[in-house]
Amino acid sequence: MLGFVETLQGPAREDPKARERFLKIIAAEASRMARLVDDLLNLSRVEAEERQRPVARVDIADLARSVAATLEPLAAKWTTAIHLEVPELGAIVPGDVGQLRQVLLNLMENAVKYGGSGGPVTVRVMPPQDEPSLRRRCVRIVVEDRGPGIAAHHIPRLTERFYRVDTHRSREVGGTGLGLAIVKHVINRHRGRLRIESEPGKGSRFSVILPVE
Repeated sequence: MLGFVETLQGPAREDPKARERFLKIIAAEASRMARLVDDLLNLSRVEAEERQRPVARVDIADLARSVAATLEPLAAKWTTAIHLEVPELGAIVPGDVGQLRQVLLNLMENAVKYGGSGGPVTVRVMPPQDEPSLRRRCVRIVVEDRGPGIAAHHIPRLTERFYRVDTHRSREVGGTGLGLAIVKHVINRHRGRLRIESEPGKGSRFSVILPVE
């Protein structure tokens, strides 16, 4: 950004075409940096609160509907659609509504950007049922796409900070490399589990398992 500013102040000062092109690049990079700073701050806050279990009542079904509505313009831009399957009676969990919204937003936005071109993104919220891995009743949220999928050796590292499967693709869609790290820490704070399943050529499935009250 500084290099482009210096060029605009010097050689490109009187070149309208270069000025326009450089300003677009500066705007895009400034926007990317703003997203990165926001994600770093969010991650820091989540880590600071990770030992404090949230207790507010959150209806995951309503939250999924709200997030899907928010992402409708993005889905249209990527020529896909978000299909919701949620229980009519809702699905209540103890949680932090802002952080759980961020989990759903990150997972659904990733599915649209990275996998949406292969078909619709499906989001399922399942009613509370016994979950053997947590030894209690849990709500399960599944975000599934039909995109290119992810090779098995990448999956264990997806929640690492700044880890990217495809650096060029991530930069193209505006990723910071912190979204899934935030998702992991939020789910840990809620004493839940994140499961990732994917197969190249067949899409990906991200499952969030959250204990009910």
